[in-house]
Amino acid sequence: APQLLDRSVLESRVREVEEENRQIRLQLSQSQASAQLPPDGAQQWGASADTGPEDGENTAEERGNNTDCPRAPPVSKCELIHVACVCAGHNASRDVVTLVKSVLFHRRNPLHFHFITDSVAHQILSALFQSWMVPSVQVSFYDAETLKSEVSWIPNKHYSGIYGLMKLTLTKALPPDLSQVIVLDTDITFATDIAELWGIFRKFTGNGEQVIGLVENQSDWYLGNLWKNHKPWPALGRGFNTGVILLYLERLRRMRWEQMWRLTAERELMSMLSTSLADQDIFNAFIKQNPVLVHQLPCFWNVQLSDHTRSEQCYTEVSDLKVIHWNSPKKLRVKNKHVEFFRNLYLTFLEYDGNLLRRELFGCPSPSSPQSVQLQSALEQLDEDDQCYDFRRERLTVHRVHLYFLHYEYPRTDNGSDITLVAQLSMDRLQMLEAICKHWEGPISLALYMSDAEAQQFLRYAQASEVLKNRKNVGYHIVYREGQFYPVNLLRNVALRNAPTPYVFLTDVDFLPMYGLYDYLRRSVVQLDMSHSKKALVVPAFETLRYRLSFPKSKAELLSMLDMGTLYTFRYHVWPKGHAPTNYAKWRTATTPYRVEWEADFEPYVVVRRDCPEYDQRFVGFGWNKVSHIMELDAQEYELTVLPNAFMIHMPHAPSFDISKFRSSPGYRHCLSTLKDEFHQDLSRK
Repeated sequence: APQLLDRSVLESRVREVEEENRQIRLQLSQSQASAQLPPDGAQQWGASADTGPEDGENTAEERGNNTDCPRAPPVSKCELIHVACVCAGHNASRDVVTLVKSVLFHRRNPLHFHFITDSVAHQILSALFQSWMVPSVQVSFYDAETLKSEVSWIPNKHYSGIYGLMKLTLTKALPPDLSQVIVLDTDITFATDIAELWGIFRKFTGNGEQVIGLVENQSDWYLGNLWKNHKPWPALGRGFNTGVILLYLERLRRMRWEQMWRLTAERELMSMLSTSLADQDIFNAFIKQNPVLVHQLPCFWNVQLSDHTRSEQCYTEVSDLKVIHWNSPKKLRVKNKHVEFFRNLYLTFLEYDGNLLRRELFGCPSPSSPQSVQLQSALEQLDEDDQCYDFRRERLTVHRVHLYFLHYEYPRTDNGSDITLVAQLSMDRLQMLEAICKHWEGPISLALYMSDAEAQQFLRYAQASEVLKNRKNVGYHIVYREGQFYPVNLLRNVALRNAPTPYVFLTDVDFLPMYGLYDYLRRSVVQLDMSHSKKALVVPAFETLRYRLSFPKSKAELLSMLDMGTLYTFRYHVWPKGHAPTNYAKWRTATTPYRVEWEADFEPYVVVRRDCPEYDQRFVGFGWNKVSHIMELDAQEYELTVLPNAFMIHMPHAPSFDISKFRSSPGYRHCLSTLKDEFHQDLSRK
């Protein structure tokens, strides 16, 4: 340990000497060039006095490219850049993805993201990055719960709550050997390579004084004149905004940052009583007492857009705009005459296809994850001359998955018989969601197959719907579109894995459950002792050809409509084998559950324990996707039991693209037949 310490001290000293030499060279070159510059040309608004060309000021480009000297890259080619974010809850998890996309779009360096998260954001982001598989990107998570005690004593009026104070704890939260990190709010969008910002660490003064890089605040908040009796926390002039921070962790730890910010907070809270802008108030009070510790960044590294900013003065004076910060809960509704330009920049990344960001960084060694090695090996084993290559390739596609895309709450029940409705859909079935929510009051787990742009359309649709926005127990899991087939069984598995209850109702989104089915199924689970037996409870399926249906309120009413021809047993005219074993004739008069035997091509909708077998993902597009699952349930000796007082009704819709492909393509039908045979063989081996 002492040897390591000596080495790190030596390395630190070498870096300081190199920095001092660089500063001397810089001063020499500036003094030689000073005769050619206008007297006030060296300083732009918002930039610190000691900033040089690396900050983007007075570069060759801005002086008309009148030099032959190439601009030095801010960091070396394969240098690892560290980025930290505090991210808690469903909404912040969505916002941070847009930030990450903008960083990935411009980056040319390996990245290591450090996320301080609650349990919700951890689950969402770990699943997202694992399925995103972006080369040369590492991700680490830190439990915010263990850090709460560090800041919970500080009263905070800001909407960010306790998480808005967590940036103060980063010297403790992040690994002790991490010396520098860029800290970002989740509502940041990059318009340039983050390496330029990382390169500014090299401009922090070599004597070790500067430890924090910040942009001046572009609102009048800290000037204290926004309204009568407005009393902000102390700050240096306009103060600084903490949406973008360069933290020199190594130096902060040496100067005992934790004790220093605590003392500052305790002193100010005696008169201020609480923070109004969370961590920003404490950072500013600290900097006012210790101004030499801050390295002021040029304003374009944090252009703050809200209703009370002078950000326009910044971006109209610079030729380059690098970071946009929507620093207001009102976000995109700010009254700014250039807001359309900024909104379009933001929307570009919001709706950008994240699959396109899986780019290799050539020339930089990047250790492959076990997942990518396994995937590559499986791909190499495929025969590209195989007529069914596309089907087999599809099974190996790793789709990006964003779990719990909207806010989700599930109040756990104690009786152990709760049931989640499980289904999947794409954009063309979105209109079914409101009706299903009206028919099923229990928890729902849905996998939605969408592009990035469609996911944003869905978000707007859900937030505008009175029915959907008031339902918190619906888990919406986005599986991002990729490949040429609809991965129906992958979608079902995503929805199934994320059901929170011990039992699941496996259905399709174009069926409406009878009113009261949720309560009836929960009672049936208890009465049929599902917890101690392997049963699959069959919910009989019917259909209507009418878009406007007076939905039957009871079994008697349904039987009457069946006799009148306004309802039919499901698919009786095109695929009778699919539901014939349900034995509709017996169901008409049944008053107690009855067992049925499995038959070939049977594909009922069932209630089972959540630990049932998953769907076989070789079946994509149309055909055999549910049949194979029921066949596996039977092979595992599940009893198929039809419920006498349950029903569901299929609502009419246009045929899917995949069924059209199946009907029109002999090659499609041939490959489905081949996959069926292989499934049979695999099931026999099992």
